Amino acid sequence: MMRPLRHRGPGCSWEPVRGAVAAHGTCVVYAAVDDWLPPDLGAPELAAYLGPDHARLARMPASRNRDRFVAARLLLKSAASAVLGTLPGELELAYKPGGRPFLRGIDQLDVGLSHTEGLLVVGLTRFGRIGVDTEPADRRMLDLGTEAMACTPHEREALERVPAEWRNRELVRLWTLKEAYSKAIGQGLRFRFTEFGFGPGDARLSMLRPDGTPGTGEDWSFHSWLVEDAYTVSAAVNDPGFGDRPETGDALPRLSDPRSSAS
Repeated sequence: MMRPLRHRGPGCSWEPVRGAVAAHGTCVVYAAVDDWLPPDLGAPELAAYLGPDHARLARMPASRNRDRFVAARLLLKSAASAVLGTLPGELELAYKPGGRPFLRGIDQLDVGLSHTEGLLVVGLTRFGRIGVDTEPADRRMLDLGTEAMACTPHEREALERVPAEWRNRELVRLWTLKEAYSKAIGQGLRFRFTEFGFGPGDARLSMLRPDGTPGTGEDWSFHSWLVEDAYTVSAAVNDPGFGDRPETGDALPRLSDPRSSAS
């Protein structure tokens, strides 16, 4: 899979994303929260963009969490609509038990969503399922009990061999990979992270059993990147090998941009 693509806001072109999905079937997109935060959260256009999520927004107090909630969904629906050739307001974002997002009534595109601090991440795939996760690359995890809660015996041994100055970042990478896979299968944190693991970052990523032996087949691929020199982004993609999906069409004219409403 190619590296994640940066998108800088509603006025920017979606051609790179459309091209990536057409060429590879899968794309990961990231953006700054502030690039996708409308100036007026009470704008009427926002209700059409968010659909049922607008009711959730109305119940949320003003906070940075609310900002990320809105911006992430605008990014996801805009990216999906650009790939599908439809309007963002024509797509309904729904959630499976456990919170996994999906586009209701859309079989030809699976989506994933994650955000942290000032970053939004969206995954798109035409082939199967996708999960994405992101964390600040320097988020403190080491020596807080995270290793015992999140790592297999094989991973804990491998961590000890990582130079001390890189060990925390490696633990963050492992955490995001596990989150991405758990999201892809719709389990979230309900799936025990000590029951599966991953190898060193300089090798082709594959899932491992707790003892370090291979744990998945060729239908799964796993990826990790450092973006903006500040965030670790990981993706888990399942391709069951049922063949290519139909080519997507050109994007149709869009609804008016909610960011353009006056404050």
